[in-house]
Amino acid sequence: MFVLATGIGCSKHCLMRNRISCIPFGGVSLAVGFCFNMAAADDQPGAFPLRKWTETPEPTIAVLTIRADLKAPHRVPKFITGKFAEHLGWNINNGMCAQILRNPTFADYPFWTGQMTPDGLTKFHVDEARITEEMRRLATRFGWPDRQLDNLSQSRSDTLACFWSRIGSRENVDVSPDTAQGGNRAQRVHVKRAGCGIAQWTWLPLHRIRNYEFEIYARSPDIPALRVGLSTDESDEDVVNAVVAGLGADWRKLRGTLRVPETVPDDKPMRFSVRAESPGQFVIGHAFLYPTDHVNGADPDVIRLLKDSRLPILRWPGGNFVSTYHWEDGIGPVELRPTLPNFAWGGVEPNLFGTDEFIEFCRAISCEPMICINAGSGTPEEAARWVEYCNGDANTPMGQLRAANGHPEPFKVMHWEIGNELWGRWQYRWTTAAGYVDRLKRFARAMRAADPKIRLYACGAPVFWGKDWNDTLVNGAPNLFDATTDHPLIGGNVDPATDPLDVYIDFMAVPEVLERKWTELRDTMQRAGIARPRLAVTELQVFAHLGARSDNDQPVRLNRQNLPDQDSITEAVYDILVYHAALRLGSLVEMVTHSATVNHGGGLRKERERVYANPCHYSQSMFASLAGATPIAVEIQCAAQKAPRVLPDLQRAVPECSFGIVDAFAAKTDDGNVLVSMVNRGVSGPVRLQVRFKGFSPGQHATLKRLEGTTPSSGNTLDEPGSIVPTDSVQTLKDDLLELELRPFAVYLLHVPPR
Repeated sequence: MFVLATGIGCSKHCLMRNRISCIPFGGVSLAVGFCFNMAAADDQPGAFPLRKWTETPEPTIAVLTIRADLKAPHRVPKFITGKFAEHLGWNINNGMCAQILRNPTFADYPFWTGQMTPDGLTKFHVDEARITEEMRRLATRFGWPDRQLDNLSQSRSDTLACFWSRIGSRENVDVSPDTAQGGNRAQRVHVKRAGCGIAQWTWLPLHRIRNYEFEIYARSPDIPALRVGLSTDESDEDVVNAVVAGLGADWRKLRGTLRVPETVPDDKPMRFSVRAESPGQFVIGHAFLYPTDHVNGADPDVIRLLKDSRLPILRWPGGNFVSTYHWEDGIGPVELRPTLPNFAWGGVEPNLFGTDEFIEFCRAISCEPMICINAGSGTPEEAARWVEYCNGDANTPMGQLRAANGHPEPFKVMHWEIGNELWGRWQYRWTTAAGYVDRLKRFARAMRAADPKIRLYACGAPVFWGKDWNDTLVNGAPNLFDATTDHPLIGGNVDPATDPLDVYIDFMAVPEVLERKWTELRDTMQRAGIARPRLAVTELQVFAHLGARSDNDQPVRLNRQNLPDQDSITEAVYDILVYHAALRLGSLVEMVTHSATVNHGGGLRKERERVYANPCHYSQSMFASLAGATPIAVEIQCAAQKAPRVLPDLQRAVPECSFGIVDAFAAKTDDGNVLVSMVNRGVSGPVRLQVRFKGFSPGQHATLKRLEGTTPSSGNTLDEPGSIVPTDSVQTLKDDLLELELRPFAVYLLHVPPR
């Protein structure tokens, strides 16, 4: 029985309405279901679905037919496996960036409560006991020994900047706040005895490199030199140090290098110190420490992994952060850039990674930049200046400023998103749907006046619930944007009594619901007169969280260790299924920028200055090989799986939902190879899959790449960073047939050359 061409049953009404239809193609008739799941030419419905599913009763056997004779008129977009970066936690600062020290600009460091004001501004802790608790918790993570935490707490109470402590007694080291040249907070240190000063414990990437460079921005009325050193304990003996002279009454940058001896273990935290060579005072504005192998200030391991993944596009700077970000704070000499509270996520934003650094980062990994502008507290004029700074000739006012900052040639940033999640009350200066249409008109007019060639992305609401916002947007401003956006952060708070496998099964269903709702959005856009509807998914990740227990008599089955989350193989499988769903909709979905790069969502992790990848990094890298290929149809015969609907977001979206256990997407490259992405969405065991070909003569051998976990929560860790990595095997075809075993909690990519 044909159930649905798209492989989804989201209500009895849908099943009855879309049971069977026959569409002619090439002189034959194909029995299909939902006709919205079509290849599209000029954004009109095509003549065949890219997936046709036939339900079968046997859950361990499936057949996949690759219909190379049914080619779509569109290609897989090159931006399908993009990423997103935000100034959140340690995503950019101490993540993508190679600068090692915490709070390097000696700021008054605020800690987030997790609560927001009615306007969407974060609330900071004011209770000193809670602030101290948070600081000590983070310091332990950063490498501080337990025995030094009391010194850290006392130093902060005495007005030494957060994550810095004294070297020497309180009687010998007097600290007080001061002001740097650009107006930032600086730290005054009055040393009563030579050799005293300030310090910070940190991890170093000693597994990779032993050479480090530092920069101290300081002045002193009476000390001619400072000693910068690294040690492994609290003694006065450094394992390496450098004396930097030239300190004077005016602000100066003092630079030097340090080489850590090979005798120091690479897994031991070290103390970075700045000491006075003689009694007196010094005022310090910033202290930077970089490994000498940094790439224009970026972490070389992050650069390597993102470049190897063939990352096509990177969205920046937010996220919620962007609604309080003013881009001009992040250009020019770093010592003059303001350090400000991060009003979205807590902590501080030192503005070391601004527009110029972002462009250099993108160039280092050979990807396109995408900028999301501040449409919360920002103005159209500010956004227009940003466009001109990036794209204007050197004779324009902002182009002249860019050239003065060392970049005479335009950056040519073509992708611009107008605001982030402005429908959400956690967004600073959020608005209503009608309010956003008004803002969009003003921003689009100003930005296109600065560069009419740019591509504008409107702030759409999540299709799972945001129909009213999206209807208002597309009907109120249909000609002002090139694409709308979606942030399907689907999940919700899940009862701890829930079986983790049920959470996983629900995530396997979510892409099917997205496919239907994206199709409804496309139809809405077409009815509004948008001839070429386009959608960019600019944030994406699984988003389940542990909720409160609804029944204390029920056993706890779900916890932080077994919750399917962004670190796990669940994210890897989920992302591939979202790609499948997006690509079955023709040219509608032009971009996905997955959340995120480092230490946020799923992607890369950086702990103790060591970088490793989550499983989703590898699955996205695998799928990147399909970019530019031409989709071809697949026919799947397999059993069905019903979603238990334990995710609150899924419960609200559909009354019921079923899907085929096996999902696949196929494409043909220009050189004649067939690529097939496959997933076993079940949880009960392997599926024996027979792969057949029609309209294609396969070679005798194919390559199968597999990324596999053992449970939905399987992932990589600092201690075992290679637990889940892709493996290759050679598969032999017999009579043009291929027999495979698809295991659960895994993604597969089949590469079949022509005969």
